[in-house]
Amino acid sequence: MAEQPLIEWSSGLFDCFEDVATCCYGFWCYPCLALTVSERFGESRCLPCCDICTPAISAYCGLPLCVPPAVLSLRAAMRNRYGIKGSLCKDIAAACCCGTCAWCQMHRELKHRKKTPTVVVMQNQVNVQMQPAPAMMIPGYPAQAGFVNQPGVFVMSS
Repeated sequence: MAEQPLIEWSSGLFDCFEDVATCCYGFWCYPCLALTVSERFGESRCLPCCDICTPAISAYCGLPLCVPPAVLSLRAAMRNRYGIKGSLCKDIAAACCCGTCAWCQMHRELKHRKKTPTVVVMQNQVNVQMQPAPAMMIPGYPAQAGFVNQPGVFVMSS
């Protein structure tokens, strides 16, 4: 079986004006965008929390440089799954220099591929066939025309 040729990203890393809504979403609510991308790609919504916690942990340990692991791993996985050109070095550079732009680029890629989650709503329809309750006549009282409290029962006076 022949390998498929590698393709380019559907948009560049800094192509914010191709989809302004995505970039505004990313810059105003970065964690929300990261959660959306992670979920649409089929990963856990908790994955972007690694990007939030890792800088604090690495600073505590005295490590001078930290690559955000969630954006790096999702970017590499997305390149691998969709056959996009690139390298791990380029992914590291994108994650370190502008993680928000990397999340925006991945969001645009998923929108381009229409990878929104599919929601299937199943409804159980219960068909119950009920017979109307018999109308009871009370001796000494004439039946009055009108509706009885039970559906489907109508009493007519003679």
